[in-house]
Amino acid sequence: MKKTRILTGITTTGTPHLGNYAGAIRPAIVASRSEHADSFYFLADYHALIKCDDPLRIQRSRLEIAATWLACGLDPARVTFYRQSDIPEIPELTWLLTCVTAKGLLNRAHAYKASVDKNVEAGEDEDAGVTMGLYSYPVLMAADILMFNANEVPVGRDQIQHVEMARDIGQRFNHLFGQGKDFFTLPQSKIEEAVATLPGLDGRKMSKSYDNTIPLFGSAKELKAAIARIVTDSKLPGEPKDADNAHLNTIYQAFATPEQGTTFRAALLDGLGWGDAKQQLFTVLDSELGEARERYQALIARPADIEDILLAGAAKARAYATPFLAQLREAVGLRSLTALAQAGEGATKKKAKAARFLSFRGKDGQFRFNLQGADGEELLLSNSYADPKAAGAVIARLQAASVEGGISLVADGELRFALQLDGEVLGNSHEQADAAARDATLQRAEAALASIAAAQQE
Repeated sequence: MKKTRILTGITTTGTPHLGNYAGAIRPAIVASRSEHADSFYFLADYHALIKCDDPLRIQRSRLEIAATWLACGLDPARVTFYRQSDIPEIPELTWLLTCVTAKGLLNRAHAYKASVDKNVEAGEDEDAGVTMGLYSYPVLMAADILMFNANEVPVGRDQIQHVEMARDIGQRFNHLFGQGKDFFTLPQSKIEEAVATLPGLDGRKMSKSYDNTIPLFGSAKELKAAIARIVTDSKLPGEPKDADNAHLNTIYQAFATPEQGTTFRAALLDGLGWGDAKQQLFTVLDSELGEARERYQALIARPADIEDILLAGAAKARAYATPFLAQLREAVGLRSLTALAQAGEGATKKKAKAARFLSFRGKDGQFRFNLQGADGEELLLSNSYADPKAAGAVIARLQAASVEGGISLVADGELRFALQLDGEVLGNSHEQADAAARDATLQRAEAALASIAAAQQE
């Protein structure tokens, strides 16, 4: 079964808190363990520069957030975990996409419109304080997503528009430069309806902007002190509590087992004191986070180990990004001058076409190649491959084997034939009208292979 590619970005500003963990980190790590997922997780440190101009804060946040994800159980051997800024292909793709993105599309971005509205209300110039980073943020996010052809992007509802914009931008590029094939998979937003949104200390959504957060990996003493500041009503021990509207109960339910949650709610209804309730919340939180806290502190103390993990992830990501960007550069015309000179010679000399193996990327995102005759007829089609390097390696093997031997064309049923190399089936012809047509096409394929072999020996 083909895996679903899922991509998640984590902006590196600030220190993760309990709300980040329940709302994003924990569900994403659970999803990454699925056998059907090909997961990409990246530290969105270019995005962080839009919001923060404090270099030390950016540096510290990258360390803390990487350590948090690893401490919480993200397995770098199972997923692709990297820093956005370690992938130079991403800013280059951002520029390619910028050149096909309509200004009107970016004018409609929620973050930009909110900034304009705020300025207008304050009687200032509508673009006061608006940087090009903020304005073109959706294009950078589109590059993050489209570079790795993600199928699904888990986002909050406020980010759905950005995924839709990535679809629009990718579709525009495909239309302008695809010439019948799609370079980019068009992503889908994935909204996790069941994911917890935790209230903060004051009952509003837990957020750094409200300064109402509970630090994820503070010490046990700091955790207990933060819990003590959760706002409750004034009911005394023994008085029934409004459990369903108690912020403390909402947090408890997000971390307790179903049995624990039921017991805790019943105890509140039965008059459990807020002091005892907060102690029980501390116990359940410390139970879930205690071991991860120890792993986090060990990782923070060894930043070089985290650096090695991130660089290994970047190498893994670039193994896909580098050859893909080469295709995109070719598509938009950023080509070798040697190729241009050869094209010029062809225009004056009318160089004869030759049989060849031609690789391409299909609409399903897989890479294939076909065997074309001198007249451009497709004689057979290869198996599919997950990346272009694998398809290219098979072509190289076939080109070498065309001289050394080992290639065979074998009838496969009544109406097709298969391409085999040392007994391995690497592709098949299309189904032919009848056996005679199959044999005729097979003969043309043999002639094409002979032509390729002759070219290899020149």
